This record gives sequence, C-alpha cells and structure tokens, in this order.
Amino acid sequence: MSLRFTITDWSAFAPGLASHDRWLDWARAPCLPVGDDTPTVARMPVILRRRLERIGRVALQPVYDCQLSHDGDIPHVFASRHGDLSRTYGMLQSLTRGEQLSPTAFGLSTHNAIAALYGIACGMRGSHVAVSAGATSAEAAVVEALGLLNQGAREVIVVMYDSPLPDDYRVFADEPQCHYAWAWRIALADSGSDVFSLVSGSGAAHLNTSRCLPHGLDVLRFVISGLDTMQFADRGRLWCWRRHG
Repeated sequence: MSLRFTITDWSAFAPGLASHDRWLDWARAPCLPVGDDTPTVARMPVILRRRLERIGRVALQPVYDCQLSHDGDIPHVFASRHGDLSRTYGMLQSLTRGEQLSPTAFGLSTHNAIAALYGIACGMRGSHVAVSAGATSAEAAVVEALGLLNQGAREVIVVMYDSPLPDDYRVFADEPQCHYAWAWRIALADSGSDVFSLVSGSGAAHLNTSRCLPHGLDVLRFVISGLDTMQFADRGRLWCWRRHG
C-alpha cells in the first residue's frame, strides 16, 4: 500500500482563524485559538443546520469550503477525539434528574451524526467513515483515507475536528483544549505537488510538536507551515509525518 499522498486543497476554522492567510500567519507563530466565533454554515439547509451544536458547525464549515460540485461519490473520513460530547453530557445530566431522553438528541450524539447530516445535506452517494483514536485520531483518519485511495478512490476528504471538554470532564484533559476543525482533499502522491508520508513504529518522539496545541491542530500546523518532519509518540507508538517536496 502506498503511504505517500498529496493534499490538493485544504480549509480550516477556529475562533479568529478562517482565511488561508490568517492560518498561514498563525502557523508561523502558533497559539491556542480562543473566542466565541461560530461559522454560519450557510450552504447547509436550515432544517438540517438547526440540528447542529457549535462543534457541528465548526466541523462542517471547512468541509463545505473544500467541496466541489461533483463530490457526491468521493469518500469522506471524519475524525474526532471526543465528538459532540457536550450533547452526550447534557443527556447524562437529564438522566440524573430522572428525565426521559430525546431519541433525536441520542441520534445526534453518536460519533457519525455530524458526518451523516452533511451526507444528507449534500446528497452524498459515496461512503463516510467516523473514526476516533484518542490523541492520534488525525493519524487514524489519514490511515483510513490511504486505504480508500489504494482501493481505487480518486480522492478522499479527511476532516478532523474537536472541542473543549465539558467542565466536569476537564480534569481528564491531557492536551490543550479549543474549538477547531480542518478538512483536506487528499490523493495518492503526485510528483508535481508537495508529497507527504505518514509511518508508524516504536520509539520516542523528538520534541518538534507544539505543546500549546491539541495534537490534531498541530498536525495542521505541520502541513501548512512548510516543516519537513513532525513526530508524535502516544502509548508506545511513534508516528512520523514527512514532507518530501
């Protein structure tokens, strides 16, 4: 299986960061995005858009920004470490009060709900996959996408998003927290573009990651900053990202 790929287009959103130019400036001096900015997701029909919490709007705006008119059969891989945890937390609070749960709220709390709403809105005929792999959810998404590309997909749209944990869960946080999302259109390696690879093994990482960012956002920083390599170790496994020019 080829482990090399190109990124043919990308988009991202975080508070205070929406345009490519703002993101490129941020990549040169990264900091944790803060603020209440929430995208409008204006291209999504209102009847579906109103079902989205803030994290859903943050997640889908970059996907719409990368969408082309003929994308109905392109596979999508959505990745999130925590998903729409605020909605799940709200249902748990309802249970403690002895209240009945809303079937709609339960359906919208599942890990693939945001992807499913997007698929309905866009009339997608291709597959979508929702993955979660802890701190290395971004790596899991790219591995899944590479599998789809090697099975014949011409492109795959990879989406990574997350949001801060609810207050009662903050004690379990092991990385900085913020609202963010990015989307990449990826294809198998093309010698005319920047070529990336992702490989894993055992060992310890060199400290070239940013400790001020959640790892999924640090992955975006690596891609848009022009760095040659980035390593990340988690639970005894070393992940190495490379740019081959």
